[in-house]
Amino acid sequence: MSNPSYVTINADRVWLRHMDLSETGITACGGVHRPALTAEDIQAHVKISEWAAARGFDVELDAIGNMFICRAGSAPSATPVGSGSHTDSQPYAGRFDGPLGVLTAFEALEALEDAGVTTTRPIEVPIWNNEEGARFLPGLSGSGAYTGALDLEQMLDCVDCNGVTMRSCVAQLHAALPTAKNRELGQPYAGFVEAHIEQSTILEDADEIIGIVTDIQGNRRFDVKVTGENAHSGTTPRARRKDAFVAATDIAVALREVFWDEEDVARFTIGMFEVLPGAKSIVPGEVNFFIDFRHPSKEALKELGDQVEVIAQRRAGPCTVSVTQVSGAAPLRFSDKVTDLIAASAERHGLASRRMISCAGHDARHFVSICPTAMVFIPCWKGISHNELESAEPELVAAGAQVICDVLVVIAGWA
Repeated sequence: MSNPSYVTINADRVWLRHMDLSETGITACGGVHRPALTAEDIQAHVKISEWAAARGFDVELDAIGNMFICRAGSAPSATPVGSGSHTDSQPYAGRFDGPLGVLTAFEALEALEDAGVTTTRPIEVPIWNNEEGARFLPGLSGSGAYTGALDLEQMLDCVDCNGVTMRSCVAQLHAALPTAKNRELGQPYAGFVEAHIEQSTILEDADEIIGIVTDIQGNRRFDVKVTGENAHSGTTPRARRKDAFVAATDIAVALREVFWDEEDVARFTIGMFEVLPGAKSIVPGEVNFFIDFRHPSKEALKELGDQVEVIAQRRAGPCTVSVTQVSGAAPLRFSDKVTDLIAASAERHGLASRRMISCAGHDARHFVSICPTAMVFIPCWKGISHNELESAEPELVAAGAQVICDVLVVIAGWA
């Protein structure tokens, strides 16, 4: 074939792959419940490895539990190109967050195989372990350990809410894939591109199909612990109370006011709020809550994020408060070289597109310092994600797969 970048994907096949994979961990409402390295997530890896073996693709596993589907190139020693995402989900979430990136890339391999096209560089589909961080903290740990951004041993020692270590679960994944080859962490890529649902409504509202992701906004995350004093709710007057709930809600309201902005750019969330001891007749003596703050501006991340400690101390009342930043990531910009390839593919296929930032975190962020990297977004229904109602139309999935295929073939031919 004189111009392999025009290889056409199989729209029906990529959709059926999605529907097939979504049966693993399916919920009553049609979503998936597949936290990282649960039996369901391991089953998803096994299923994809079986698809790979049927097409003659190699399967590799590394020490953190990342799985790689590998299609050889004409220059086996050349640095490969990668496109993939994750199969783990949030609790009772949707069918496309993660699998879209895996299965559109897998379709590219299948389409190239069908067309008899041999690329110069190998092409790989990585399935990064524990992207969501719903079971083990932090998230993005598979890609982070692979690139060296996170320490392997620390990640393997992470425990879930039942005290189960990631190390033991990774061992179970390896046992379920006994024929997988060993993959060393940190092997380089010549380029990386990840497809994902948008998880917002910008594309849908504009009736556009392809989001050319140029940036990812940064984040800072904080644990806040408010300590008061347990007391009898019927006999303790207000003047003698050290009510941790009252202090915590005062802090939360004050923070909301500070983080409010008319342009609606800042993303401030208190998504976990634990009141202890949690008894009906006890004034709460302890409250723990978690703050997720995101912003595309490095300056705003520092200026506003630094206010969390200040405001918490100011509004603690008779209680004491501790604030710990548990993680943070700077805003970053993707490769113009790769985003231009995405734009060219969308234009060639007549797919309405726009350049945009990602407000969510993705595995692709870890590859910016390693190789030319970018992301492709497609619309999802009403922007709903991390929800069983999450949905994407077959023609949009196919459009994303076609763009990913085009970009992979071009990068796989780079000298």
